[in-house]
Amino acid sequence: MVLAELKQKERARIIDFSDVNELVQLRLIQLGMKEDDEICVKRKLPFGGPFMFESGGQCLGIRLGEAKKIRIEKL
Repeated sequence: MVLAELKQKERARIIDFSDVNELVQLRLIQLGMKEDDEICVKRKLPFGGPFMFESGGQCLGIRLGEAKKIRIEKL
């Protein structure tokens, strides 16, 4: 399952995000996101807009294309 498949307010655990663009991956790591972290989708914007999610007490936004590359395990 990937992050893009989660619905609003659903929780999941990050399994892998190594397929994400290197710069985006580096930025996510700098913001404290890592494998095995729990995340919660806060908002999915319409028309393929960005995903807003919470990880480690921070709200982050990423593009739909990147959300399709983050593998998760639904909780």
